[in-house]
Amino acid sequence: MKVAVLVTCINDAMFPDTGRSVVRLLRRLGVDAGFPPGQTCCAQPMVNTGYLDEAVPVVRGFAEAFAGYDAIVTPSGSCAGSVRHQHGIVARRSGDPRLAERVAELGPKTYELSEFLVDVLGVTDVGAYFPHRVTYHPTCHSLRMLGVGDRPLRLLRAVRGLELVELPGANECCGFGGTFALKNAETSTAMGADKARHVRETGAEVLVAGDNSCLLHIGGMLSRQRTGVRIAHLADVLASTEESGAGVPQATKEMK
Repeated sequence: MKVAVLVTCINDAMFPDTGRSVVRLLRRLGVDAGFPPGQTCCAQPMVNTGYLDEAVPVVRGFAEAFAGYDAIVTPSGSCAGSVRHQHGIVARRSGDPRLAERVAELGPKTYELSEFLVDVLGVTDVGAYFPHRVTYHPTCHSLRMLGVGDRPLRLLRAVRGLELVELPGANECCGFGGTFALKNAETSTAMGADKARHVRETGAEVLVAGDNSCLLHIGGMLSRQRTGVRIAHLADVLASTEESGAGVPQATKEMK
């Protein structure tokens, strides 16, 4: 199986280790994982703010960059949701039947990381080792748009050394929402403060999620509150092994 990793804009710009973790994890599981160099944005920011026509060349570029792969895997429920649900809207609006055809082909092949591991590879124990007390925040797009359910939790429960504690109000939005955080800053901050309070209540050392955008939002608040709670993407946790040694402390980050 030839798999392409969709690294996402925020990971490329701010969390490059997460993309490396995805590739390292997939290759450890025997997957032929690569990085299409022509990839750019998935077009979600444009679609979410109403720039559908401007999103057409971005979606067309996506279709070209990821053509020929058996599957597309991304460490983001948000971007996976955009490819599976928004690209079709953009393609149909473009009036280009060939683009609509290519988008319809790529959508079902695009998976958020936990979906691919559990549903396609059929694994929950990926051989990870992460000796920390962890709580998990299910991000909105993965929870509501993709319906990943308990897949991330099943993967985390199988990690050796990891103590998983339940997050109060887990299904509540953290308030990030991309441009929502900019357009509705006060509401976003209040929602994030609630989420940070719930994280503190767990006594967890590390907050884990499947989208670094949400971790950026919550982690910033936890850092300003000087809680000492670190953030880690699900991919970083699953890529960590006892043998890698240095991989464990490097997998977690405290926002500055």
